[in-house]
Amino acid sequence: MTENAADKANTQRMTVVVTGASGRTGSRVAEAARGAGLTVRAASRAQGFDWENPTTWAETLRDADAAYLMYPSDVGSPAAAEGVGALAREAVGLGVRRLVLLSARGEDQALPTEEALTSSGADWTIVRATWFAQNFSEGPLVEGMVHGELVFPAGEVKEPFIDVRDIADVVTAVLTSGDGHVGRTLELTGPRLLSWREAVAEISEATGSTITYTPVPTAAYGEALTGFGVPAEEAELLVEVFETLMDGRNAHLTDDVREVLGRAPRDFSDFVREAAAAGAWKA
Repeated sequence: MTENAADKANTQRMTVVVTGASGRTGSRVAEAARGAGLTVRAASRAQGFDWENPTTWAETLRDADAAYLMYPSDVGSPAAAEGVGALAREAVGLGVRRLVLLSARGEDQALPTEEALTSSGADWTIVRATWFAQNFSEGPLVEGMVHGELVFPAGEVKEPFIDVRDIADVVTAVLTSGDGHVGRTLELTGPRLLSWREAVAEISEATGSTITYTPVPTAAYGEALTGFGVPAEEAELLVEVFETLMDGRNAHLTDDVREVLGRAPRDFSDFVREAAAAGAWKA
């Protein structure tokens, strides 16, 4: 058997646990991993896995080879650092040493969670991502856009929006490339910088409808979140995160997607065209 054939056979025998498997990134990671020949073990509450209930972890992790970790609220929360650290240590104890964490690029609050992983004894890789292109087509921002306005505390800062499919492809490549990316922190960006206003303008043009962008102060946005039913503690954390992330610290590109995948990341305009054709912003 050649070396490449052996690597392929090992990949096809690999079982990867995907937390948040029904979510925005987890569902794409699961799809990409299956496409690469991995056996995917979906980990979500529907499958009996609960981040808040450590007694559910062992059954999900046992006999797996690797895991993709995505904390469901915010990777910068104190609960994330505690949960990721505890799960990583349990995974290592069960022989699941290969762990990939989705973190947030430029989010200082996420550093304790990253440290919890790196100090766990795992063979770790951290994947830091910027704002997702799919934040515009999936989740809480969509309703306002459907009605013609996106209200958000991003000012006029530029962001390298990344397609979550690129995140999934990178995670899968990292898991199937042996030890090549163990101990690395990858920072993923899209191929160009766009302000939130420019991103909304591209969506407006693609849909043929008028969608405006209205920047608001972060404090006002936090008040709106609590008015929508977001718990006060979670809204306070999000306000803190937005105040730091929206200062332009992420307004530069990296080559990490190209380095890992051998191709450029998907452009925002491609995402917009596909999402518009799928009816993402239709009332």
